Amino acid sequence: MSVAAADKTRSVNEITYTDLYKRWEQNNWSAYDLDFTQDRVGWAGLSDIQRASAMWIYSMFFYGEDAVTDGLSPYIEAAPTEEQKYFLATQQVDEARHAVFFSRFFREVIGAGETIAEGLEFTKPQLNWGYRGAFGRLEKMFDELHADHSLPKFAQAITLYHMIIEASMAQPTQHYIEDFFAKAETMPAFSEGMENVSRDEQRHIGFGVKVLSELVNGPQGEECKAAIAEIMREVMPYVVSVLTPPNWDREYTRAYGFELEDIFAFGMKAVEAKWRMIGFPLHEMPGVYPFDPEMPHRERAERQIAMLQAGFLGDPQQVVNATPEVQGYFFDVVANSADPSVLKKPMTIQWKFSDAENFHVHLDNGSTRAVQGDAEKADVTFRTTLNEWVNVSTRGGNPRLAMLKGKVRATGAPWKLMRLQKVFPQRPAARDRKLDGAGNSNGASANGTSA
Repeated sequence: MSVAAADKTRSVNEITYTDLYKRWEQNNWSAYDLDFTQDRVGWAGLSDIQRASAMWIYSMFFYGEDAVTDGLSPYIEAAPTEEQKYFLATQQVDEARHAVFFSRFFREVIGAGETIAEGLEFTKPQLNWGYRGAFGRLEKMFDELHADHSLPKFAQAITLYHMIIEASMAQPTQHYIEDFFAKAETMPAFSEGMENVSRDEQRHIGFGVKVLSELVNGPQGEECKAAIAEIMREVMPYVVSVLTPPNWDREYTRAYGFELEDIFAFGMKAVEAKWRMIGFPLHEMPGVYPFDPEMPHRERAERQIAMLQAGFLGDPQQVVNATPEVQGYFFDVVANSADPSVLKKPMTIQWKFSDAENFHVHLDNGSTRAVQGDAEKADVTFRTTLNEWVNVSTRGGNPRLAMLKGKVRATGAPWKLMRLQKVFPQRPAARDRKLDGAGNSNGASANGTSA
């Protein structure tokens, strides 16, 4: 059983900074005590698709561990208590050890790079749009936190690294990697190293849960909650697309015994439990996670993946190409993203597309819903293409500019059109980022997507 699956923590009261530090001392390990001799044989015995998949997944781990090793110091500076500073210092040591572990594996087993820098360069072609966006934002956060030690900024920083990158991106993948190689017993040193990495990451995530629970329930709780929701809205579009396999080849996960839906569902379930433990459930964050909380996790995973494949989510360079069923998933997200409490009375919004099925959303506090087809009476109507609407609504495009250029035509009372800006939380435009090396990224403007 993986470290993540074995975790039985149910309450933030079970987590203390003293215990987290003690566990670091008690579970210290050496990246150089591992003997990769048998692993080289095991690697050669993998199929071509298994090796390609491993390169894809392990590259994300290696690059990420190095980036955090280089950039975690501002977290130590900004931590408000000595106990937190001491723990974060241990975490920086952990991340360096993880990077050394992956560097050794790449060099001694895969045969990629004689130095850490050469190994990192080897990983870059494997890092997709979602990964570059998430880590590019983390690298920007290092600079922001260095200049701003406020509690809301610290809450954002802990959210981005401990809850998004470690808990949402890394831990679900670690869970399935551990299980596969523990059963196969073909790469024992790698299995032992990954179990150690996962144990460290579990401790880091526990720290993040503890810190955030104190911040959201503290004197600046409301400001911290607003800051958390802001960074979540900004980064979630990247996170949902990180595990998009190259060329949508589903064998990249099937070769290791699991489906994409498995890893998405496992991650969602685990992360939701952690946010509930913190005291700020995902469904209380405006516009962050617009899915029915009663919907089974597997169904939510299937819908997210279908929307990724159709171009509603993920790399904004994609052209939307959806069936009416998947289009319906998207409009369910639109409906769930709305805050109808700002309306004095119900409102109906109609979309008329030249290239897709028409949909309308009825906004009513307590019974908002999306429906395929035309409404009997609409308060506001948008006429456009489906792809253009996705550009302006979820990829950070400028709706006013689109209307001026005639790409979107809107009809309805001006005050109702203005009111929609309060009904739907605005997402910042996502950015495509070229990662130049650990701790450095160049951002080029691009529109983003949302889940």
